[in-house]
Amino acid sequence: MNDFLAMGGYGAYVWGSYAVFFVVLAIEALAPRATRRRVLTELRGRLRRREQRNEPSA
Repeated sequence: MNDFLAMGGYGAYVWGSYAVFFVVLAIEALAPRATRRRVLTELRGRLRRREQRNEPSA
């Protein structure tokens, strides 16, 4: 098993490459959610400000 993990001396490079790949894959999967949340928050703020401007003064 150690020989397999060592990969002939290149194990650190190989397993490091896999780790980087999976980190980037996770970021790519989560980034659209974060972008969507940020856009929706911005739109809600715009709508709130627009509604406040259009309300008659009491």
